[in-house]
Amino acid sequence: MRILYFADTDTTLVEFSAAPPVETRELNENIYLDLDTAGRVVSLTIEHAQQTIGMEEFSYQRVPSPVYA
Repeated sequence: MRILYFADTDTTLVEFSAAPPVETRELNENIYLDLDTAGRVVSLTIEHAQQTIGMEEFSYQRVPSPVYA
């Protein structure tokens, strides 16, 4: 997974797969979902990211799986 933020256009691209998209679905006027040939999500594009999702700061934390005794 890769997340890119383009400050010049205020666009965030979240890539889930390297597969080429064959279809784009508009979820609303600022959010687009790209799908591959099998209908799996390839990427998510967020226009006007500052306003839409508040891209002032982004953090990532991997939560470890619980260990069962």
